[in-house]
Amino acid sequence: MAEFENVRPTEAELEILQVLWRFGPSTVRFVNEKLNEIRPVGYTTTLKIMQIMNEKGLLDRDDSQRSHLYRTTVEESKTRQALLDKIMNTAFGGSAMNLVMQALGNHKASKEEIDQIREFLDQMEREHGDDH
Repeated sequence: MAEFENVRPTEAELEILQVLWRFGPSTVRFVNEKLNEIRPVGYTTTLKIMQIMNEKGLLDRDDSQRSHLYRTTVEESKTRQALLDKIMNTAFGGSAMNLVMQALGNHKASKEEIDQIREFLDQMEREHGDDH
């Protein structure tokens, strides 16, 4: 697995990573079709971005078949954590509370989401006990 800190994916690269994390190793055509379900993206654009991602170490390419298969070399959870850490540190001065408050303030959370957040906070409190 590539180390995320050394290579930060662009927004377009993250969209491609999302497809590959969800569907596994895929051809450029498949990835392009999935991207086009969200917004129009040309095949050659997707191909070029995936070639760059391969050069950067974000993707591996299997050339053994006629249609090359690409797979991610970065883990989804580690990538998300690194992006979140970067946003928290650069935009919110390292404050998790400010980040969460901003996220919740800009998003109309459903009752189910609020219940899940409450349960998550309760679980964190149980795990950490009085060590805060």
